[in-house]
Amino acid sequence: MASIKTVGNSGQISLGKQYAGRQVFVEELEPGVWMIKAGQFIADNELWLHEPGVKAQIEESLAWMRQNPPRETDLDELEESLGERKRQGSSRSQ
Repeated sequence: MASIKTVGNSGQISLGKQYAGRQVFVEELEPGVWMIKAGQFIADNELWLHEPGVKAQIEESLAWMRQNPPRETDLDELEESLGERKRQGSSRSQ
């Protein structure tokens, strides 16, 4: 549907309330000719998250997280286990 709009003093046009708050892609095809598309867009600094290898790693991590829910840690047991590792490491270096 075509319509005629007036560009205001600040350089803005209104697309209608149904587009309020939405992101739009504006491409200037040539001086005075624009194509406007409503949609959802990925910020440049987040594009790497959508690369096939990274996306697969994220999915793998999410699957692991679902299979291994958080659980309470026994801090005394952890300290003892870390102490044993430290003692084993120091005896290997001698």
